[in-house]
Amino acid sequence: MAAMTLPEALAALGRPTHTAPSAPALHGSAGSLLTFGIPDAHGPVAWVGLFIDATGVRFIEGVAPVAGAGAAHGLSGDSARVFELFVGAARAYLERVEELDGALAATQQDGRSVPLREVWALQRRVAALRAQIGRALVAVAECGGRFGDRFPGLADQLPSILGELARVQELAAGVRGALSDLILLRNAEESNRIAEAANELSRVSNRIAALANTSNIRMLGLSYIALILGLVSAVVLIPNTAATILGMPSAGWVPGLWVDLILVVLAILPLAVVFGQPWVRELLRGMRTYEVRASEGVGDLPELPAEPSPPSKTQRL
Repeated sequence: MAAMTLPEALAALGRPTHTAPSAPALHGSAGSLLTFGIPDAHGPVAWVGLFIDATGVRFIEGVAPVAGAGAAHGLSGDSARVFELFVGAARAYLERVEELDGALAATQQDGRSVPLREVWALQRRVAALRAQIGRALVAVAECGGRFGDRFPGLADQLPSILGELARVQELAAGVRGALSDLILLRNAEESNRIAEAANELSRVSNRIAALANTSNIRMLGLSYIALILGLVSAVVLIPNTAATILGMPSAGWVPGLWVDLILVVLAILPLAVVFGQPWVRELLRGMRTYEVRASEGVGDLPELPAEPSPPSKTQRL
């Protein structure tokens, strides 16, 4: 029972030797190559399989066959070796599933402390394992179908191998489903946390907007009061300025009657012009509201106590 390496088998078929086989069954004029992989605990794949040509069968072994399993089922020669190879592969796949299931249990126990990227890495490992189990199922079917005459008696024993590989594949699918549920749960938790943070940010933003609107209203009240005071100051300033000018010695030539008339006109005319405007009267009607808003705005101003200055070193007591 000769053995060969995977690069040698690929070279015999004229395929690139530096890459893994693209399909579980490769056929060429030089022969046929059936391959599947056994991932180890850390992820790398050990390739195993068969190279079948006109001279016989050569094995590519990356996993230990289960010695004696073929003879126990009444097989011998290459048929027993192939049967033992698939039994060893099924056991190796089961070990990988158990390792992944243990890692999943530890991840579920640790909860949020496990980074999500580690959960995704576990799911990728499970997906790679299921892909290799699928390749092994194809290799089993090829050995029992196309190459059934090369392995006498093997076809009768293949259902047990197919059943074992199918059970391992179902276990791997269960682990993958649990990982998918865990990822969905973690994504839902992260989404809820982000939604809570967004809601809290919205509440703070609304509070800030409300305070800004209140501040603007109060500042508007202060501005209205300042405008009214400015109008009143302008009305009072005009006659006061005229009285000051007419009271100077240089204006002694103006008759007293004209002085009185000018002052009366300058006192009444600005008053009538300014306070006769509709918008000014509207401002005056809302004076009470402006005073309330201004009082609230002034009341919100922080009152800082006066800090006593430190005594000077040169101060004498």
